[in-house]
Amino acid sequence: MNAAHGPDDGVQTVVHLLRHGEVHNPDSILYGRLPGYRLSERGVAMADLVAAHLAQEDITLVVASPLERAQQTAAPVAAAHGVGVLIDERTIEAANHFQGLRFGHGRGSLTNPANWPHLLNPFRPSWGEPYAVIADRMAAAVAGARNRARGHSAVIVSHQLPIWTLRSRLEGRRLWHDPRQRECGLASLTTLRYDGDLLVEVSYTEPAAALAAQASTTPGA
Repeated sequence: MNAAHGPDDGVQTVVHLLRHGEVHNPDSILYGRLPGYRLSERGVAMADLVAAHLAQEDITLVVASPLERAQQTAAPVAAAHGVGVLIDERTIEAANHFQGLRFGHGRGSLTNPANWPHLLNPFRPSWGEPYAVIADRMAAAVAGARNRARGHSAVIVSHQLPIWTLRSRLEGRRLWHDPRQRECGLASLTTLRYDGDLLVEVSYTEPAAALAAQASTTPGA
């Protein structure tokens, strides 16, 4: 007996998950969801490089996190394809107890007893938004973008932890992890290729690798 086929079987759709470029953060604050953190000059150059890299793609949808750095990164991609930037709250940075602090220093220090209750469970994690919740909201955002751009390509500009958490789920890995092992550099592309609604490939590229190598990063940015 032949398997049933939906009307969109065979339709190829691509969703690129783009991490924003370098942020201007001279005080090395874990900025999380705080407003006012924009791209640095190098971050703007990274965004332009990604836009050039994607210039020949059939992009019909560009979505971004509501945070300024994501919208700035999305802007040149959207402009190159004559579309606007849609804001999707589901792609925002993960919530984090240490937001606004210099992690490892002062009030953000691991030796500060006030922080210990937030460090008890690295698997959930206890210091921020649960990994499962992050993966769920990102998966919903991707499904929405895939449906809107069906037969074409979409770009979603988000943040390192949300992108990596979703990729871990899609590739069957545990969601808790060592942040130093994330493959999600500044202005990188994690690309999801679909046949209908079936994910057939996950790939990773760094169009701005030369600039990213010069950049300093903040954990969870």
